[in-house]
Amino acid sequence: MATKEQASSEFVITQTFEAPRELVFQSWREPERLLQWWGPVGFELSVLALEFKPGGMFHYGMRADNGYEMWGKFVYQAIAAPEKVVFVSSFADQEGNVVRHPVSATWPLTSLNTMTLSVEDGKTMMTLRSVPQGDSELEQATFKEGHESMKQGFGATFAQLAAYLARVQ
Repeated sequence: MATKEQASSEFVITQTFEAPRELVFQSWREPERLLQWWGPVGFELSVLALEFKPGGMFHYGMRADNGYEMWGKFVYQAIAAPEKVVFVSSFADQEGNVVRHPVSATWPLTSLNTMTLSVEDGKTMMTLRSVPQGDSELEQATFKEGHESMKQGFGATFAQLAAYLARVQ
């Protein structure tokens, strides 16, 4: 359960796709699809592990053209196909251990994310909600201050998803 401070730090982003909900959902659960869109623009994704079930993990690496590498992971909490995925996300090392943000020592170690898909007027609306799991006020503040950067980053990632969905329909 989120504390009042955590709830006030909640990040929310919504994107509408011209694609069936089932296809958008599959794009979150299948490694060959994730490889086409997940991660920052300009990074190559590698899927180190993907076990799409409650308690399972998505462990991935991202490599920039200049050779810079970083890793992340999701630990799935709940899945209700094709409408909802709940997961804890974090930065990770190559072995899958949770580590601090590569450029922010005060970023929360983990965040609880809820991705929902709904259908409106024949289009799929995806909403991602993220709540920081850190207990410190500084971590909460850092997360809240990062909302604009997160909006830009997720916006670009979801644009990659939209382009992928357009290609495969």
